[in-house]
Amino acid sequence: MRERLDETIAAGLVEGLHAVVVIHSGQMVLEHYGSGDDYSWNRPLGAVDFGPHTLHDVRSVTKSITALVYGIALGDGLVPEPSAPLLAGFPEYPDLAADPERARLTVEHALTMSLGMEWKEEIPYNSPANAEIAMELAPDRYRFVLERPIVEPPGTRYSYSGGASALLGGLIARGTGRTLSEFAGERLFAPLGIESFEWMAGSDGVPSAASGLRLATPDLARVGEMVRAGGEWGGRQVVPAAWLRAMLEPRLPVEWGGMYCYQWYSGAGAGHPWVGAMGNGGQRLTVVPALGLVVAIAAGNYDDPEQWRTPDAVLERVVFPSVI
Repeated sequence: MRERLDETIAAGLVEGLHAVVVIHSGQMVLEHYGSGDDYSWNRPLGAVDFGPHTLHDVRSVTKSITALVYGIALGDGLVPEPSAPLLAGFPEYPDLAADPERARLTVEHALTMSLGMEWKEEIPYNSPANAEIAMELAPDRYRFVLERPIVEPPGTRYSYSGGASALLGGLIARGTGRTLSEFAGERLFAPLGIESFEWMAGSDGVPSAASGLRLATPDLARVGEMVRAGGEWGGRQVVPAAWLRAMLEPRLPVEWGGMYCYQWYSGAGAGHPWVGAMGNGGQRLTVVPALGLVVAIAAGNYDDPEQWRTPDAVLERVVFPSVI
């Protein structure tokens, strides 16, 4: 696998690659670190030599981590069920709840990004015209999301929305009495032995459930290995197994041919089903249960329309040929 990766790097097929960690059948079989310019959100970090303890933006992989944290809180009875009315979790907006169209919204519509609201994230993330950035700058992120114009019935179609993830983060914080980062640190990361992480916040000080998490790449792989093991780690059930089954069930098609689950994606690679998380710049966490495989990738191709090429090349040219 190392030789395949070296050849792929030499061929220029994995530009901007910062780190790769591969776990196969519970054993780490590849660990690679590169160097290059990096950013923390839009703050330049300059040239970085990456290593096993270097924190890296995981960007929208944060959404998938938030879904795991939601599942933990759900198992504790601290957050509403997916079928519950969404606006019941935000009682400070009675004007929005009085709208019959918005009253139809459920937590599941946030989990599947099918709120049916206007939301434009195709604009680069360094622009306040991007809906996620506008949300982070808004005085009230939850009202900002919930009052977006409704353009289609909820549940009709997957439409990418960091706002949907922000609402889940709000439900977690309200239900647990802890910030999203505090509860995640105590109930997800600590049981996995993850001691170092950062969770960036918007101008309101609220940790971003959509894109704020920074993790070392081996720790991201550790999260994937826990998912592969059905939520267990070190003999402890960290995430309820029933939640993982529900979370990873394919629900709505996405534009590139895969399916959206609850804040996770699913698809097939080399003929084998996978579930995974993706983030701007080429961040990727891929779990292939049938192969006992977990792959965590960090890259720096932020806002690049071709950012998917680097993680795809690692998976298709290096990892899958080495284990099948």
